Amino acid sequence: MKTSGILLTTLLLWAAGSSVVVAGWTDYLDTLTGAGETAKESTPAASPTFPATSLTDGEMISGLKEALSKGTQFAIDNLGQEGGFLDNAAVKIPMPESLSWVESSLRTLRQDELADEFIATMNHAAEQAVPEAADLFGEAISNISVEDAKGILTGPDDSATQYFRANTEDALTERMRPIVEQATAKAGVTSAYKSMTAQAGGLTSMFGTEATDLDGYVTGKTLDGLFLMIAEEEKKIRENPLARSTDLLKKVFGAYSQ
Repeated sequence: MKTSGILLTTLLLWAAGSSVVVAGWTDYLDTLTGAGETAKESTPAASPTFPATSLTDGEMISGLKEALSKGTQFAIDNLGQEGGFLDNAAVKIPMPESLSWVESSLRTLRQDELADEFIATMNHAAEQAVPEAADLFGEAISNISVEDAKGILTGPDDSATQYFRANTEDALTERMRPIVEQATAKAGVTSAYKSMTAQAGGLTSMFGTEATDLDGYVTGKTLDGLFLMIAEEEKKIRENPLARSTDLLKKVFGAYSQ
């Protein structure tokens, strides 16, 4: 039985019974750090940020930008390669929950390769889309103000990740989705599935949003995985002195971890 036929049969059974290639990583963030770099809201460099520390605003901003560049590069380098999502259980994109019945049916029919290919396609699309985050993260880092830095350094372990998400998520979604769409459209089983759901008419109301907007689902999961990896690296820099690879990182995060 052809792939499209098997999938169509499965989808029809489901409706009756119940209701993404890796892009080469070629470039990343330009150097955003330097002891002399100033903040968007500049203040005299000799003024200590807090009475309890000997850090100047310039050191605080430069140290934070260095840490953020390190964390985002780590996340993009690791996720934006073949197997970055598919081979990492923490971020691997599963079949949409609303299609779990379809996956079970395929495996019951001993069509595991179709289910596996479907999942692999979604994850490979995510791996290809991730490098699009580099420029936007670079812009967000360069725009950090003194007040932003204070809030990040004195906030929870994922404060920097929250800053990135608030400042880049919409733009990342807009940049990543077309790449996801291209990747899933080219892959055989996923392309066949998308074609069938596009022609299913009224039946799509029974599939759920995740099933009918597969590209939106993959894009959202790509961002979830990216921000999760950034948060993990941020936590390491905050909690583990060995993760602070430069004197500036040691000084800045040493002061704020006391």
